Amino acid sequence: MVIQTGFNWLIEQQLLLSILFCGFILLERFGLKTLGARFVYKLAWLVPAGLVIANLPNAIKPLQNSNISHYLITPNQPFSHEMGISWALMYVLITMGLLIASFITHTRFVKSLQLTELTHLEHTLATGIKTYASQYAATPMVVGIFKSKLVLPSNYKTQFDKASLALILEHETVHIKRKDNLINALLLLATILLWFNPLAWMAYASCRRLQELTCDERVLANKTTHQHILYSKALVNCAAATPAGLMAYSHYGDKKTMLQRLTNIKHSGNHSSLAKGGILLVAATMLSTLAIAKQPQAQGAKQDHISPIIRIEPRYPTKAAQQGISGSVVLKYDIAANGKTKNISVIQSKPSGIFDKSAKEALAKWEYKISEAGFNDVLVQLDFAINSEVANTDLIERIKVSH
Repeated sequence: MVIQTGFNWLIEQQLLLSILFCGFILLERFGLKTLGARFVYKLAWLVPAGLVIANLPNAIKPLQNSNISHYLITPNQPFSHEMGISWALMYVLITMGLLIASFITHTRFVKSLQLTELTHLEHTLATGIKTYASQYAATPMVVGIFKSKLVLPSNYKTQFDKASLALILEHETVHIKRKDNLINALLLLATILLWFNPLAWMAYASCRRLQELTCDERVLANKTTHQHILYSKALVNCAAATPAGLMAYSHYGDKKTMLQRLTNIKHSGNHSSLAKGGILLVAATMLSTLAIAKQPQAQGAKQDHISPIIRIEPRYPTKAAQQGISGSVVLKYDIAANGKTKNISVIQSKPSGIFDKSAKEALAKWEYKISEAGFNDVLVQLDFAINSEVANTDLIERIKVSH
């Protein structure tokens, strides 16, 4: 039930997440010249912020029975709950497979480097950064999620001149200080949880590119034109040898990414404050709209009806079906804060005792959205019908159960 509830919640968030992902991807693709990489990179926080605001605990609306939901259940049309369990299980299996594949990929990659610690490096690095050499590394890189290690190719002295190497080492040091590998691991984890949404993978790729662009901007801040040229040449020299895929480690990127980085270096500093202000205004308006839209309505106002997120089909008693008996059961129950039903009791049934047990067993398995305090004295009427239709009412929720 927990898996099903979590899966349902995740599916419900896809429209919001897709809108946020699209906006972020478009800004990364077309807004860098105007807004700057660092500004767009920070806008990635709008995704978790929007998700949190849209799901604030006090945003859950109270359950009301003023609106009536009608469900027709036949032997050939079971509740979607059983299908939902299958999809949830498939989702968990694929997610676990991707997580395991990611872990294996990282572990094998680090082992394949066969690192040898460098006891002496001509350039000064920040305190605590350990440096290693590898004959299997084509470019400098940072490995390790929690304890970062700087890895240099064994031929780094011939691959780079001293000035270029100093800039590249500064680039990698920025990654270490910002704990970019840890950030990448968290981003990859979130993306794997959303593996079925292609926009999530595109947003992840955009975020990784922006990470490199912001690192470039930080390195080149207050640098001379000559150093800009040296750095650009060093980037070209480092392009494209490190595998990407499910890797959380920073890499220099393919030719397309490298072209984007070189273009960004060329246009760095030409950013519009007016455009940034406009984007922030739009973002603030969007978050405010999400918050207001989720607030409970004023007391006395008519509330929207909230249906269970998991509803189990009652079993039609065999003897009643064989004898062609129809009937109804009115149940009263409470909804706990965790969404479970409890304190179920039969208020009225007709015929008496025929459908009571089946109705109570099904209702005990229903689940609602998590709320702060739950709800008490909720009423529901289950109509068991062979062929006849049931009359509408505005007093309680009614579900028709047909044999």
